[in-house]
Amino acid sequence: MIQKIGKNLDHYYLHQVVGALFYAIMLSLALNYFWLPGHVYSSGFTGLAQLVDTLTGGKINVAWAIALVNMPLLLLAWFTLSKRFAIFTAMAVLLSAAFVPLFATKTVLTPDPLINAIFGGGINGMAVGTALRCGVGTGGLDIIGMELKHQFRMKVGSVNLAFNALIMVGAGLTYGWQYALYSIIGVVVSAHFIDLFYTHQQQIQEMIVTNKPEEMTDTIQNKMRRGVTIIDSAHGGYTGRDRSILLTVITQHELPELRHAIKEVDPNAFYSESKVEHTGGRFYEPEP
Repeated sequence: MIQKIGKNLDHYYLHQVVGALFYAIMLSLALNYFWLPGHVYSSGFTGLAQLVDTLTGGKINVAWAIALVNMPLLLLAWFTLSKRFAIFTAMAVLLSAAFVPLFATKTVLTPDPLINAIFGGGINGMAVGTALRCGVGTGGLDIIGMELKHQFRMKVGSVNLAFNALIMVGAGLTYGWQYALYSIIGVVVSAHFIDLFYTHQQQIQEMIVTNKPEEMTDTIQNKMRRGVTIIDSAHGGYTGRDRSILLTVITQHELPELRHAIKEVDPNAFYSESKVEHTGGRFYEPEP
């Protein structure tokens, strides 16, 4: 039993370590191969680190700036979110600071700033969304976004988009306003990819029509910790038989698990899914 628990813990922490490592590598590639050659600023605190590098004339380079600007937010995560989340977020930040100079290159894949903005933003959004999905923050706005998400149900990508207006002003003043526009395109692409890959924050309403409501409810509540509302005595227009309708809200990440549970309990159940824009009341959010 103890060995089984140990293996599960090792797998869980390995998942987070891989997430932090993946983020650091992808960020370094986006920065060195797309943003810096294209004179494009990234989103979030990485963009702030680029701005610090620019304003100090390189005395505080991007790698050092990434570490420095994230320190206050790491302390915030330690005290307000969870110590485990803060530790792995610090790992992602420090690995990023280490890998940025390691992946430095003079190779220019393309001089086109628009292509650099799109591909850099896409790679960054994929890296951030994947890291968050692994339970690893990437510092800066991810921490602020998670705080606001718990309080106001706001999406992380939307929070990033609001903050980055200041970074874009810095891009315009530094390289010219056309580069600020390119940077904005990159930020929008990045925000979209964050929401695309970070499926824990996307909510789905599931409607299930079944003749086994008690078994279905027990499975959903015990395995997934999701509440279920039961509507009894629904009448099938085609079959003429009475059925029960179950309503529940889950995250996009939990969808495969729920589909498997439905088929396991009642293979003949009918179910439909729709995206949810907002929920109120009690909705279980696992700790980061």
